[in-house]
Amino acid sequence: MNAGIIGIGRYVPEKVVTNHDLEKIVDTSDEWIRTRTGIEERRIASDDVNTSDMAFHASAEAIEKAGISPEDIDLILVATVTPDRPFPTVSCMIQEKLGATKAAAMDISAACAGFMYGIATAKQFIETGSYKHVLIVGVEKLSKITNWDDRNTAVLFGDGAGAVVMGQVSDGKGILAFELGADGTGGKHLYQDEHIIMNGREVFKFAVRQMGESSVRVLEKAGLSKEDVDFLIPHQANIRIMEASRQRLDLPEEKMSKTVHKYGNTSAASIPLSLYEEIEAGKINDNDVIVMVGFGGGLTWGAIALRWGF
Repeated sequence: MNAGIIGIGRYVPEKVVTNHDLEKIVDTSDEWIRTRTGIEERRIASDDVNTSDMAFHASAEAIEKAGISPEDIDLILVATVTPDRPFPTVSCMIQEKLGATKAAAMDISAACAGFMYGIATAKQFIETGSYKHVLIVGVEKLSKITNWDDRNTAVLFGDGAGAVVMGQVSDGKGILAFELGADGTGGKHLYQDEHIIMNGREVFKFAVRQMGESSVRVLEKAGLSKEDVDFLIPHQANIRIMEASRQRLDLPEEKMSKTVHKYGNTSAASIPLSLYEEIEAGKINDNDVIVMVGFGGGLTWGAIALRWGF
């Protein structure tokens, strides 16, 4: 039995905050932000829209596109570091809103790698026959833990949600391999106190190395080579980090997803948001081999190799 993605949805807030908007509140410039990160604008949720609201909207679309009902969901996994409150979990909150009355529910806290952890976890439940349909959501309201006076981090983050439904797919399709990892010694370089605290230099060095290595290793686990890759979806944190991953796989620019300019770093929502955009744009087709790779606070990382299709 092969587990794969059978439905996908997303939600992004309406409010757009551009680099020029940030120039008015912090000592920075549009040129500085664009040249160092690739970010041009980001979405910011209003005060009355919380993490669970964004997760619900993305989930409802994913369930609809999967052609199932909320009652068909057996498990809800929500990857987030910005829950509405410590508990109940966001997964329990959207279980109620969706009416997914049969679903177990839990949140995953692996920062920007959380969606990868969710996909790998869902794969086990489906392929062992324990569950038939698993909903995985990557969602963040990073604006509520961003220090808007800190020029080094205020320019980076945005809000949003992406969701997928996983279930059984045909032989040869779906999740081919995964790699998850963590290095707790690096936790001091990226963490939340009251706000997000980041040692940008150290995180950059870690990400450039780890994203490339994980991409190569997950292909090896899948029995594939770099030449087999049709599309790369890296965590949308920084265009220079993303480019390093693309070059490690020897891929042309048009085979790498780039949404960082529109949404900034949305942490756990980053990869599913990008996957959604590329599918809608027709850049991902049946039987394509896709590599998704991300890194985050912890420090954590994860990579998935999959063959698209049902």
